[in-house]
Amino acid sequence: MKKLVGVIRIFVGILFIISGFIKLNDPVGFSFKLQEYFSPDVLNMEFLSPFALGLAILLVIVELVLGVALIIGYYKKPTMWLLLLMILFFTFLTFYSAYFNKVTDCGCFGDALPLTPWQSFSKDVVLLILILFLFFNLKHIQPFFSNFGRSIVIFATFIGCLSFGYYVLMHLPVFDFRAYKVGVNIQEGMEIPEGAEKAVFDYHWKFDVNGSQKIITTQGEYPSSEGTFLGVETEVVTQGYVPPIHDFTIEKEGENYTEDFLNTPNLIVIIAYDINKTEWNGWPVIKELTNDALKKGYTVIGLTSSGENEVNDLKEKQNINFDFYFTDATVLKTIVRSNPGILKLHNGTILQKKHWNDAKEIDLEVLPTAKSALNLVLKNKLDSISRYDQLYRPLLQESDPDKREKLAQDLGIAKEDYTGDLWKKQRMIDTSNLKIIKTILDNYGYPGKSLVGEPTNLIALEVIRHNPIQIEEYLDLFKKAAAQGEIPMTQVAALEDKYLMQQRKEQLYGTQAQITAANGFFIWPIKDPESVNERRAAAGFTSTIEEYATDLMGKNASYKTLKLSDIKTL
Repeated sequence: MKKLVGVIRIFVGILFIISGFIKLNDPVGFSFKLQEYFSPDVLNMEFLSPFALGLAILLVIVELVLGVALIIGYYKKPTMWLLLLMILFFTFLTFYSAYFNKVTDCGCFGDALPLTPWQSFSKDVVLLILILFLFFNLKHIQPFFSNFGRSIVIFATFIGCLSFGYYVLMHLPVFDFRAYKVGVNIQEGMEIPEGAEKAVFDYHWKFDVNGSQKIITTQGEYPSSEGTFLGVETEVVTQGYVPPIHDFTIEKEGENYTEDFLNTPNLIVIIAYDINKTEWNGWPVIKELTNDALKKGYTVIGLTSSGENEVNDLKEKQNINFDFYFTDATVLKTIVRSNPGILKLHNGTILQKKHWNDAKEIDLEVLPTAKSALNLVLKNKLDSISRYDQLYRPLLQESDPDKREKLAQDLGIAKEDYTGDLWKKQRMIDTSNLKIIKTILDNYGYPGKSLVGEPTNLIALEVIRHNPIQIEEYLDLFKKAAAQGEIPMTQVAALEDKYLMQQRKEQLYGTQAQITAANGFFIWPIKDPESVNERRAAAGFTSTIEEYATDLMGKNASYKTLKLSDIKTL
C-alpha cells in the first residue's frame, strides 16, 4: 500500500506542477479563460472579470505549490484538503462546461495541450479518484526532508513562482505554444492541406405532416416529404480539419487587406486588442520604435478591435504616425499577450514578437526604401488635419437617418453635433485646415511621400480640393510634385480638370462629370476629345474615357462628346 500511495502521490504532484507551470508561463492567457468562465453565458459572475489576472496568478501559484507540497509531504492534512477542494471545484467547472457546451477548452494545460470539455472533465474525475485515495490513506504518505527543509523548499517554490510570473507579465511567455509563435508563416497556417478530412454535418429537416411533426435527417440534400416545411437544424458529426490559423483578417472601412499585408516585406505590426484597456505608458516607447521603423523604410500598421473613435483619440494623445486596421479581439489576444504588443513580419512570417517593454529588442536595419528625410512631426500634423477634413463628410454623404446615427456613434460624434447645418460646420473646419496647409505649402513646398510618406502625401492636395478657389494658386506646385513622383499624377489631373470645369472651360483628362435632374450624368466637355485617351494614359489612368464613362454612369451608358455650347441646354 505504501508503494502504491507513493507512486500515486508523485504522479498527482507532478501533474499539478506541470499544469500549474504551463499556466504560470502564460497567466494573461489563463486570465482570458477565467473571463470566459465569468461571462453571463457561463457562470454569470462578471463582477469578477476585473480581477481575473490576479485570480489567475493566485490559482496557478497555489496549484504549483500544492503539487510540490504533496510530493515532499509538507503539512499533509491541510495540503490534501486544499487539493480535494480544488479538484472538486474544477471537476464541477469542467462538467458544467461540457454538459452545457459553454467553454470549448478548459485551459487546464494552456495552449500546450488543448482539451475538449469532456476530456477535461474525464481528467478531473480521474484526479478526483486519485486524490480521494490519497486522502483516505494519508497515514502512508511519508514526508521527505526535515520540517525546516520542507519549509525551505515550499518558500523557494513560492518565491520562484512569483519571480517567474512577474517576468512573463513584464515580457512575454517564455514558451509559446500558440499558432502565432515566432517562425510561423501566417498564410501557410491558414491553408488546408490537400486531402484533409472534411467536416460532416447532419441536417435535421422538420415537416408538419397532418398536424404532427416529422423529422428527416440527411447529410445535406433536401429530403422528399409530404407536409409543410418548418425548418432545419444542423448538427456537427465530424469536425474535420481546422487549420491552426483560421480566423485572421485585416480590415478597414469594409475592405479586406489581409492578403496585401501578409505579402508585405519588412512589416512592423503594433497590436492593441482593446485601446480602452491598453497600457498607456507603453505608447511613448511604441512611438519611438515606429518612428524609427518608418524612417528606416519599414511599413508600419496597427491592429485593434476598437472603434474609430478610440483609435483617433489614441492617435491624438500619443501622436501616432501609422494607421490602424480592424482584427477580431480574440485573435489579437492570441497573437501576443501584451496590450500594446509588437510583431515584426516579412511576407507573412513572424520574425520577432515582443512585449512593449522589450521594444528596443526589435531589430531594425536601414532598408533600401529608407526615408531619412521623413518629417514625422509634419506627418502627424497632416494626419490630424485629415481626420478633421473627414469629420462630417461621411455623415453628409449618408441620407438614411438610422445609418447616420450609427455612423455618428462609430465616429464618436454627439447627436447634437451631427444635426443642423453640417455643411456650415464642415466649411468652418475646411477654412481652418486651409490656413494650416497654406503655411505648410509656403514653408516646405509640397509635402510629398519622401517628406511625409504615403498616404499622408495626399492630404494637402485633398484640403485644396475642398477649397477649390485655391486650386489655381497651387496647381503648378502640384504638377511639379507629381513630376518628381511625390504624388500621383492622376490626382493632380483630376484637380486640374475640376478647376477648368469651375472656370467653365474644357477639361483635359475627362475626370469630371455633372448630373442634372432631366439628363442625368454627363462628362464635362473635353478639349481635343480625339486625343483624350493618350493624355489619360500619360497621366497614369488605366481606363479609357469610354470605360470611365461606363463605370461612372452604368454599363448601358456610353460616352458622348459634348461642347461647352451644349452645357446651357443641359
